Amino acid sequence: MRKVVNFLAGFLVGALTGAAAGLLLAPEAGSQLQKRIQARVDELIEEGRKAAVDRQAELEAQLEAFRRGDSAGVESEV
Repeated sequence: MRKVVNFLAGFLVGALTGAAAGLLLAPEAGSQLQKRIQARVDELIEEGRKAAVDRQAELEAQLEAFRRGDSAGVESEV
């Protein structure tokens, strides 16, 4: 029983020490970090949307070339 109490006490002290160190050594405030992360996520989403639109246009052009029977306009991907 004493080992369990010692373990829990050590765990609690370690957790508190780690949390305090994390707060003291953080490079910026949490709200600022959240804003930076959100801005980056928004950029990635916008890049993804642009890539999807570009790819859709490319595929539509290939489909139209295929319908016309223009095999030169259809690239084979392997």
